[in-house]
Amino acid sequence: MSHDSNDGGFTSHLAELRKRLINSFIFLIIFFIGCYFFAEYLYGFLVEPYALAVKDDEQNRRLIFTALQETFLTYLKISFFTAFFVTCPFILIQIWKFIAPGLYKHEKIAILPYLILTPILFFLGGILVYYLIMPLAIKFFLSFESSGLTTNLPIQLEAKVNEYLSLVMKLIFAFGISFQLPVVLSLLARIGVVDSEFLKKRRKYVVVIIFAAAALLTPPDPITQIGLAIPLLILYELSIFSVKFIENKKLKDNDA
Repeated sequence: MSHDSNDGGFTSHLAELRKRLINSFIFLIIFFIGCYFFAEYLYGFLVEPYALAVKDDEQNRRLIFTALQETFLTYLKISFFTAFFVTCPFILIQIWKFIAPGLYKHEKIAILPYLILTPILFFLGGILVYYLIMPLAIKFFLSFESSGLTTNLPIQLEAKVNEYLSLVMKLIFAFGISFQLPVVLSLLARIGVVDSEFLKKRRKYVVVIIFAAAALLTPPDPITQIGLAIPLLILYELSIFSVKFIENKKLKDNDA
């Protein structure tokens, strides 16, 4: 009887998980289709950092495509990226609704802030890329153009639609994921994997790891690498304070 009950409970959990996944997928597809109708406007939004960076250089700037299907596929990428970005909170809500019934009240209170903080940090990472990192990186790369006086022929950027937008989306995703560092470290502290002293003692190793990760996740230029590494270092220091706060709260609860 007990075995049948366990099997029934497991099957119902699988059915619930399947339902949540299907709902998330349907929501994503609906937004993807909707975003495709506004793909040109989304393209204009993502290309704006480039347009602003080159508007005063007296060059007839443009973005080009060299394959018939390139712009169409780029619009699909933009639509899916935007749809995923928008539906992330909904997906997190579905995850929360799936795991919440199996949690105690104090566990729900402990986890809920992380579900709220995750999309906020991802959004902040995207804002940093869009308004600061990309304009600086574009101006840095354009500084290597040449008028041809010393190189015999002019060297001028002819940016491709797909390559430029892939770079922007890659950076937004890389920064958004990297900005989850406080969430990950705080969760690890809650389950007892790390503590504040552990994080403090490994600080010098973490600095090396962060700069190595920044080099892997970003283009090979100092602007984007430093632009990712410095916020991560700040977030790491904030994570130490967060972990310390969690430890103090645990001590108070144990004393009580």
